[in-house]
This record gives sequence, C-alpha cells and structure tokens, in this order.
Amino acid sequence: MSHLRKSLYRVLETSAGKRRGISLAFNLLLITIITLNAIAIVLHTVPEYDRQFAVLFTDFEVFSVVFFTIEYIMRIWVCVENEKYGHWFWGRLRYIFSTSAIIDFLAIFPFYFTLFATDLAIVRILRLFRIFRLFRISRYSHAFRMIQTVVTEKKEELILSTMLVIFMLIIVSSVMYYVEHPAQPDKFSSIPATMWWGVTAMTTVGYGDIHPITPLGKLLGGVTAIIGIGLFALPTGILVSGFNEHIRDRKAPQRKVCPHCGKEI
Repeated sequence: MSHLRKSLYRVLETSAGKRRGISLAFNLLLITIITLNAIAIVLHTVPEYDRQFAVLFTDFEVFSVVFFTIEYIMRIWVCVENEKYGHWFWGRLRYIFSTSAIIDFLAIFPFYFTLFATDLAIVRILRLFRIFRLFRISRYSHAFRMIQTVVTEKKEELILSTMLVIFMLIIVSSVMYYVEHPAQPDKFSSIPATMWWGVTAMTTVGYGDIHPITPLGKLLGGVTAIIGIGLFALPTGILVSGFNEHIRDRKAPQRKVCPHCGKEI
C-alpha cells in the first residue's frame, strides 16, 4: 500500500520528479480537461450553443466533477509522502487547508451543493465558482509558478504600495467632496460616493458620470490623475524588479559546495 501511494504521489505531484511516462500523460490529460472546462464555461453562456449542446454540457460537467473528485481524494491520500504533510491525520488536515487543495475543492464543491439548492440565484452564483478550475492549471505551468513565487517574495512591498493607493484615494476623495459638494450636492453627496470619482480619476479611466465643474475641482482632478499614474506604476515596478531578480537567479551558475567541509568545489 505504501509503494502504491508513493507511485501515485509521483504521478500526481509535478514537483515529485521528472514528468515522463504515466506522470506526463496524466498531467497532459488534466490540463486538457481543465482547458475544455474553460471553453465549456464560456460557450455555456451563449444561448444558441446552450440549447443545441445542453446534454453535452451536462454530461461533460458530470464527467469533469467525477474526475476532479477522484483526483482530489487521491491527493489527500498521497499528500503524506510530502515531508510537510507527513503526519497521517494532521498532515492531511493541513493539506486540506492549503491553497492548492482549497482551489481543488472549490472546483467541485458548487456541483454537489447545487444538487441540494433550490434557489436559482444561488445556483447561478455557485456555477460561477467553476472558474476556479482554471487556477488549477497554474500547478502545471512554469510561468504561473514564477508569478506566484514573485508575488510571494514581493508581498510586503505590494501591500505597502496598495495601502499608499488606498490612503491617497481617501485623501483626494475627501478634499474633492468639500470642494464640489456645494456645487453638485447630488453627485458628490458624500465621501464614499466621491470615492467612485477618485477611483476613475486615479486610474485615468474617467467615465464622465461624475466630474468636477468648479475651477478648483478641475485643478484637483488633474493633479489626482497625474498622481494616480505614478501610484499605480509602483506595483508594476515592484513586480518587474521581482521578475528580473528571479530570472537572474535562475540563470546564474549554481555553486557546488562540499557536503562535508562546506567549501566551494
């Protein structure tokens, strides 16, 4: 049983070894099913295709859920082969609440819940969660794994830049409210309502549904747009720097160190 579990772990987990043979075939099959699910989710919203291929969509949905359910159960069973989840009970419990396992669960949960749900609105909302199946492909894509690594490494800088954007949004919205509220009390009715203008101004989208009409308000709107360009460029610069560091580290020659004396070979 232990040998079977170890073999299944090598097949299911891409990081457990080189992908070839059964492991490669399974990974390609899983990526194909995930891709077909994405196509089915999109085409299912087209009324003409929904009427013409309703049975096909339903059968494929059932097949996908059964396939993903079996895979999810097998992953819980074999996860103890990973040292991080080594304990037979607590290790599996820790794995269940890991990010990858939660995504796997959300990919199948809506189907089972809708079997007992009677509210059509809830059913429609839960069907949207099928899109989580797309996130599963990140496990098999080097590019997605690199993005995840960079975001994890730069999370503190990204959080700080996000907080700076939020603080600036509150400040400019508050100032604009006091400037424009006397002239447009219906549109700039409160600071939270003015934040919608702040978002569109800082992102330079400018829908035009709410805009300042006083000279001081127009001046503030122009300054806000210029500041917004700089603020939203911060996360971009942080991510670009992270990608450059990650790629440079991967291309740098790895130093070989003697396991006994610790000296470079």
